[in-house]
Amino acid sequence: MAADLKQTNGIEMKFGHPKGLWYMFGTEMWERFGYYLMLGIFSLYMIDGWNNGGMGFSVGTKSDIYGTYLGLVYLTPFIGGLLADRLLGYRNSIILGGLMMASGYFLLSVHSTTTFYIGLLLIILGNGFFKPNISTLVGSLYSEDSLKDKKDAGFNIFYMGINIGAFVCNFVAAYMRINYGWGAAFAAAGVGMLIGIIIFIIGNRHIKSYDVIKPLQEGDMSTVKILGLTVLPMFLFGTIGYMLPGNFLGSDTNDAFIIGCLPVIGFFIYLAFKSEAKESRAIKALLAVFTCVILFFAIFHQNGDALTIWAEDHTDREMSAGVAGVADKAGMAQLVVNNELVSSDDKTFNDSITKLEKIAETMPNSTKTELAERSAFNSNIELQKKSRMYFSNLPKEKIPAKGEDLKLYSTELYQSINPFWVVLLTPVMVGIWGFFRRRKREPSTPTKIFIGLVVTALSALVMVGAVFATNDMTGKASSMWLLASYGVITIGELCLSPMGLSLVSKLSPPRITALMMGGFFLAISVGNKLSGMLSSLWETTEQKENFFYLNFALVMAAAIILFAMLRWLNRVMKENNVL
Repeated sequence: MAADLKQTNGIEMKFGHPKGLWYMFGTEMWERFGYYLMLGIFSLYMIDGWNNGGMGFSVGTKSDIYGTYLGLVYLTPFIGGLLADRLLGYRNSIILGGLMMASGYFLLSVHSTTTFYIGLLLIILGNGFFKPNISTLVGSLYSEDSLKDKKDAGFNIFYMGINIGAFVCNFVAAYMRINYGWGAAFAAAGVGMLIGIIIFIIGNRHIKSYDVIKPLQEGDMSTVKILGLTVLPMFLFGTIGYMLPGNFLGSDTNDAFIIGCLPVIGFFIYLAFKSEAKESRAIKALLAVFTCVILFFAIFHQNGDALTIWAEDHTDREMSAGVAGVADKAGMAQLVVNNELVSSDDKTFNDSITKLEKIAETMPNSTKTELAERSAFNSNIELQKKSRMYFSNLPKEKIPAKGEDLKLYSTELYQSINPFWVVLLTPVMVGIWGFFRRRKREPSTPTKIFIGLVVTALSALVMVGAVFATNDMTGKASSMWLLASYGVITIGELCLSPMGLSLVSKLSPPRITALMMGGFFLAISVGNKLSGMLSSLWETTEQKENFFYLNFALVMAAAIILFAMLRWLNRVMKENNVL
């Protein structure tokens, strides 16, 4: 056997961890490649003009759909986790979910309103089967007493796989979108998901022994009863929320989503109080942590919405001449031009664009040649509009002379900053926790989550600095502000997100681990919906620094609440021998 391979209690190891971890690392890397490729272009695709291949939604509609999608995509793991625990098993659920997600991405590649919504539905359902169960399997790899102290490190490694995929995907997204259009970018996401499923199937022999369907114990609810008490009321409450007069949460979909979550939240509370004493305390501890991390995800997932808009409109994205030359040859440069139309007064520009759009509508498109000519004409219209938008708050000395152009870093690439930091900092964080562990001073998992919340709050203050750097939003901020903000929030993320997965694996009663993992994703779901709701405030907030001050205040409030519970949480951890 190779030097890096050995056995621990009959478990085949590689690089100090169960070999199955590395197959799930590869599976999750490619799954997240597809997921974050789609998410990185999602907002941009929705607000791009219909004639340019986008959906042509308003900014408000975009934020509503973005938040609802992110909310639902992490709500369905509750159902997927339950069905995996009781009926399907983890491996079948992962493969089924992966195939559904791949189908969804391929449907998004078709420019149609119908396929757009069907594709989103398949991704939402597929993630429900995939996400909680692969995380549960990772935790199961460390069920032996000799491996339990490596569980946090294992989840950190697994999490790095997520972010390698998330880092690479945005370069692919930018290349495919710039050179072949939105459809090709979404299709690439589908291909990535299929590769992930293939890797998972190849690694089956290292995983299958951990795929154990949990038998019901005396007093446990049947699967049908649980679904009847949660899923059906969820749809009923959601429908009522949608039909209620007025929008007390900002929109019909917001009302429907939050009200629809109430029966599921109620079920977890009921589960905590009906379980036997020790299990009850563990479930209550998990629910307390879930409540606090909601606000982390409400801030963190603004990277695909509010911060994407910041990168698009308020960040200086000009490439240096050397970089532009290479990027242009590779088809990775976004072009903006300065010409007579772009530099004209508002009335002339708007009138001219209107005329061009009317011409485009009358152009024939019955043959491939005619269709290509119409598409090129529409692309040119979008180029004029995006150029004018980019120049609107660019210092005059940086605007090129008429007839010249600039090469920009594509906005999608800014989505790779966070995963870049994750890949870079994960070994550092694993090393830091290992240093403290060897000295018997490693912080408990709840303490790590508290640290993550505090650091995340600080990232919002970095963006306050970015706002001030724009001189009251009249100029553009350096890319370094986004780089710094993402760097800070990544430290918070590494202290919180993989630790949340690890905590669920440690504290959950074994027979409902995947169900409780679904509960963790329910918290993410609510946080994601709040993220869209908060992002919708971006356009209406006049003093943009107040938007980021609000983010800071919300996460710090969650940190303070968690700090107040730390002693109790650590006591529950000790009681379950997982401190």
